[in-house]
Amino acid sequence: MISSQQPHRSTRWRRALATGVATVVATGGAVATGLLAPQPAAAQVAGFDFTQPDVVATGLEVPWGTTFLPDGSALVAERDDAQLVRVAPGQPAQPVATLPGVDTAGEGGLLGLARAPGDDNWVYAYHTTTTDNRVVRFPVDNPQSAQPVLTGIPRGAFIHHGGRIEFGPDGMLYVATGDAGDPDLSQDLDNLAGAILRVTPEGDVPADNPFPGSPIYAYGLRNVQGMAWDSQGRLWASEFGEDLWDEVNLIEPGGNYGWPICEGPCQPPDSQLIDPALIWAPAEASPSGVAVADDHLFVASLRGRQLWTVPLAGSGPGEPTAVLSGEYGRLRTVTVGPDGWLWIATSNRDGRATPTPADDQVVRFPPTTPPTTPPTTPPTTPPTTPPTTPPTGGCIAEYQVVSDWQGGFQADVSVTNSGDSAGSGWTVSWTFPDGQVVDQLWGGIHSQSGSEVSVTNEAWNGSLSPGAATSFGLLGNGDAGDAAGLACQLH
Repeated sequence: MISSQQPHRSTRWRRALATGVATVVATGGAVATGLLAPQPAAAQVAGFDFTQPDVVATGLEVPWGTTFLPDGSALVAERDDAQLVRVAPGQPAQPVATLPGVDTAGEGGLLGLARAPGDDNWVYAYHTTTTDNRVVRFPVDNPQSAQPVLTGIPRGAFIHHGGRIEFGPDGMLYVATGDAGDPDLSQDLDNLAGAILRVTPEGDVPADNPFPGSPIYAYGLRNVQGMAWDSQGRLWASEFGEDLWDEVNLIEPGGNYGWPICEGPCQPPDSQLIDPALIWAPAEASPSGVAVADDHLFVASLRGRQLWTVPLAGSGPGEPTAVLSGEYGRLRTVTVGPDGWLWIATSNRDGRATPTPADDQVVRFPPTTPPTTPPTTPPTTPPTTPPTTPPTGGCIAEYQVVSDWQGGFQADVSVTNSGDSAGSGWTVSWTFPDGQVVDQLWGGIHSQSGSEVSVTNEAWNGSLSPGAATSFGLLGNGDAGDAAGLACQLH
């Protein structure tokens, strides 16, 4: 991390976009201008193939936060109805629960979602109430039991709630807030508005925060809706401007980013304030979610209706390139899934666009090179020779009913490679003794004949190294009960 006491000004690069002219400025250096090169509507850019979209879900109501569950499916927050929806490739979207206590007036509602790394149980959510913005957490199988983690974040009447939450590489929870429609709050260290906050997973203030006893990590921000860390451990955050400039900032502990004293770079420069790393005219951006992959920053743009890709390999950001221009409308969220694909969520039902019948959507794009870290994707064609050493010990499946109601239930099934060799796929089978029927299933492909049920892996969760595990879930019709004769086979 960069020192919290040294404004990082001399090596900052800024890009301004207006009426088709690109301006790149190095502080203290020369200015070069020229017409922007036309960009293709979709292309292979920054490690992803934007010519091969896979529509994961349609018909959502203003999807906002997205986080991934242990089985590889995504949990999506719908802002305007406080609904949590589970989505997965090849499966219908499944409403999970309505989060209690959410006020959905204006730009408020159910916003950011996050899961702590290595913690399969807790899901964190940022949402608006009638009195404040707050972060809560709940068990993944019981959203109705949400409990507060951080409260008292100022809310305005309708706008500037911030709302993105992310766990950093240090295991701490970072919370992006807005100025609540009162710009002066962003310069007030006695409140939590217009800032990036840093707390423990339990909501306590870490001892190494830049302001002792305060969750404030950086301030002077107008309305942050995106945060992501690069391979060097640097934190990047997007910020909505007012009329002149939208920003991406490189966040330093204790840094003051100038709002409302400055919008964009300070003119004249102010040594106490940190200038943005990137700027755009609002018509080109209005940046919301951000993600980092393959040494590139991805910035989802609402008003700009495009996805910006920014190289990060050097000491500062490189020349941005836009993809998906106008193809999906307003883009709210971008994130990298455990499958190695880049996922986006649209925001065309938020009252500022004319939605299509498919809106809102979650769409993912494949990497141009298959990921080298788990979860791995099996080859598209079978190997020409069988493994020289077959798996020994097979696999273990465990079936658990996680909730039930009159006439229905939800169950999760874990699959573990208990052998000493890798498997490229798996099949789980069982019998429902009381005539239960599988209505929906995610994380696998199922068939049912009478009471006999068989589930095989999806492409993205088939490969299991020794000791590795995955899972799938289902909704059933009938009374909850055990799965008789549960068996698992690697292949």
